Amino acid sequence: MDTVCSKDGTTIAFDRSGAGPALILVGGALQHRAIDPRIAHLAEFLAPHFTVFHYDRRGRGDSGDTQPYSVEREVDDLAALITEAGGSAFVFGMSSGAALALEAARRGLAISKLALYEPPFIVDDSRPPVPKDYVSQLDALVASGRRGDAVAYFLTTGVGVPADIVAAMRQQPFWPAFEAVAHTLAYDGRVLGDTQSGSRAPLARWATVTVPTLVIDGGQTPWMSPCRYPHFGLPRRLRV
Repeated sequence: MDTVCSKDGTTIAFDRSGAGPALILVGGALQHRAIDPRIAHLAEFLAPHFTVFHYDRRGRGDSGDTQPYSVEREVDDLAALITEAGGSAFVFGMSSGAALALEAARRGLAISKLALYEPPFIVDDSRPPVPKDYVSQLDALVASGRRGDAVAYFLTTGVGVPADIVAAMRQQPFWPAFEAVAHTLAYDGRVLGDTQSGSRAPLARWATVTVPTLVIDGGQTPWMSPCRYPHFGLPRRLRV
């Protein structure tokens, strides 16, 4: 494990592997190095071709969590990693991490290319938008000590996982690890902002991004079907 110091003094932990051009992996909700094998497997797969930086976003795993939280501070974390990587990097973002990567590109970070896996934008009425008080509900549940309920609320209301499946998940050994990072679910909500409102309009903020960008969806992810969410409502410049 290595670390970098973000602009506000927060320690950001990461693993570095492989050789070649720098590639930074930005995880989504509930993800960090210790509990999500998908990103670790991706890092292993890419290591023969890139120098891969797999990091814990602030508040997760071995990284710090200086308060108050802001999206700008998360962008600063990514900037510190890009500096560590040599001053520029490719960036892969998954789920809410895709939105964070886009925001970093909009703010002018030295990102050479972007790959965005399943950015969770809700752009039409094919599924309900998240409630307007979604983030405040997450904050309130965590503040009252109901961390498990916060995770369940995210999964059912934010992601759309059926309640009976979430009830079964709560009995699994991995659930306490989810609860440990429940406070960061509101962070993801703030990164996404109003992009889960059922309208394409909020995504216009990224129309100025000119970084070559690849948007990817999983073939077995029903709520991200390209037939239901063509290009996920991204501005035309982001369609590559």
